[in-house]
Amino acid sequence: MEDRFKTFSQFYPFYLSEHQNKICIRLHFMGTALVIFIAVYVLLTFDLPVLILLPVFGYGFAWIGHFVFEKNRPATFQYPLFSLRGDFEMFKDILIGKIKL
Repeated sequence: MEDRFKTFSQFYPFYLSEHQNKICIRLHFMGTALVIFIAVYVLLTFDLPVLILLPVFGYGFAWIGHFVFEKNRPATFQYPLFSLRGDFEMFKDILIGKIKL
């Protein structure tokens, strides 16, 4: 199957369209914030076993948002790298006020 999106700039509007429910967006934000916190914690402490929490928080919060509130299939399944980048891009857009919670 040919991918619909060749670049992230083509993908990101689709990614945002899959995030219309405010609870889903908030769950994504919390999950990404926890991922960043854990990554910084591990870099500072070298407590490597804590890395197991990265996918738990990163995907766990997002997938609950999609399956329970958004009622759609996460883009991660078809576009894993674009979707990961989209999480961080959306996190940034929330922080700078481009996306309202």
